[in-house]
Amino acid sequence: MKKLVLLLVLLSARSILAQTAPEGIWLGYDGEWRHVSSQLIALAEATPAEKFSWRPAPGVRSTSEVYMHIVDANFYLLSVTGPKMPADWKEGMEKTVTSKAEVIDWLKRSLDAVKEAHLAERPKDLRRKVHIADRDAAVDGIYLRILLHANEHMGQLVAYARMTGVVPPWSR
Repeated sequence: MKKLVLLLVLLSARSILAQTAPEGIWLGYDGEWRHVSSQLIALAEATPAEKFSWRPAPGVRSTSEVYMHIVDANFYLLSVTGPKMPADWKEGMEKTVTSKAEVIDWLKRSLDAVKEAHLAERPKDLRRKVHIADRDAAVDGIYLRILLHANEHMGQLVAYARMTGVVPPWSR
């Protein structure tokens, strides 16, 4: 009887986990990029406009500054692989673009730019070497850094959201 109960519990747990996996998880770079992109956009959209100026302490990035930092990093790191920075991107926009609508617009633009550029890369292109900072790196290493950076700041933004009473949409 104990074995039967254990088997049923294991089968139920496996079934529940299989049904609740977020879109993109375990599907390689492009799937993981879709996942973090959708979370970043959902969280930004769920955050009230007045919370975009909130910062946890003086001298620490505000909510809008974290999003715009992601945007800046996405475009900059992508430019190392070949695509040009957007013509309308100006130095210092991390601090000057603060409205919810503008931040979300830039965020979507940068996430889409990374997605489209990565989808256009061929396997041999991903092995190509580029120079960044003090070293040479493969293009796929740059894309990995973009993905990890976005996820790192997603965690920061979830903490910001929770500190300001915003519940991330996927955890409701």
